[in-house]
Order: sequence, then C-alpha cells, then structure tokens
Amino acid sequence: MRQLLQRYAPVIRFIFTFLGVYLLLALLYNLYLQNFYYPDYYPDFLTHLVALQSEAVVSAMGYHAQVAPGYPETNMHLFVNGKFVARIIEGCNAASIIILFVSFMFAFSGKLKTTFFFTLGGAVIIYVTNILRIALMAVGIYEYPWHARFLHSVAFPLVIYGVVFLLWVLWIIIYTKEIKHERNL
Repeated sequence: MRQLLQRYAPVIRFIFTFLGVYLLLALLYNLYLQNFYYPDYYPDFLTHLVALQSEAVVSAMGYHAQVAPGYPETNMHLFVNGKFVARIIEGCNAASIIILFVSFMFAFSGKLKTTFFFTLGGAVIIYVTNILRIALMAVGIYEYPWHARFLHSVAFPLVIYGVVFLLWVLWIIIYTKEIKHERNL
C-alpha cells in the first residue's frame, strides 16, 4: 500500500489540492453571495456587471439592448430591440467556471510567476469569453428564436467550456516545457 501511495503521490496531491482549493473558493464565493448585498447592483454585483457588459456588447453589435432587474426572481432580464431574450442569473457570471479554472491551476502549478500570470490571464479570457457568449447568444435567440434551446444548452456551453479546456491544454504544454527545461539544467 505504501508503494502504491508513493507511486501515485503526484496524482493524489493534484486531486486533494484541486478539491481543497475548489471547495475553499466555492465557500468564499457563496459567503460573498450570502453576505454582500448591494441594492444598487441587483441581484449581486458580479451578475449585475456581467449583465451591463453583455448589454454594451449587444448594443455595439448594432442592436438596441437593455437590461432590467427580473424581480421577484434573482436575475437580470436582457432585451434585444425591445424583445425579452434571456435571464442572466448568478450562474451566468462565469464565477464558478473561473473557480474551476483557478483550482486546476493551483493543483497543477509551475513556476510562481508563470502560473500567476497564466491564471490571471486565463481568468480574464474566460470572463471576456463569457460576456461575448451571452451577447452572441442573446442576438442568436433574437434572430433565430427557434434555435434558442440549442444555443443555450449546447452551443454556448461548448464555447465557454471549450475555452477552459484549451487553456488547460495550453497550460499543460507550458508546464511540460518548464519541467523539461529544469531537467536539462
């Protein structure tokens, strides 16, 4: 048993680090959601910001976009040319996806500086991709309402998770090169 644990120590360390960081960040995020209510930023600051930024991107695409609080539900309603197209809920703000990405980066970290900047850059890429995803999905639902289910359930989740997967693959390539470089020194 001891040999087995030694043999798979890196894998076990990865799993426990990933789970530990993920649980910690998820707990902190949930504490934020439960304890930091700002009436001016309904339903929460991050979701409100994502809704406003999505509205700006849709407007930049030449459509009239508007967001409004979705009382009594905890969401923001997104309208394109006066037509309701989407509810932006807390789960649409990419926080949980960024937490997943950061947890992987902690568990599979390389040199501190490289890991930090890749993690920061990756989180920004995921956030921006999410804003573009929401805006494109809103326009897609406006233009092609009969494809709304496909856009929301298949196409656009594939986009956001695809970006995360590509970032992880890119990180593994960078990490592997770092390891090879260190071994050759």
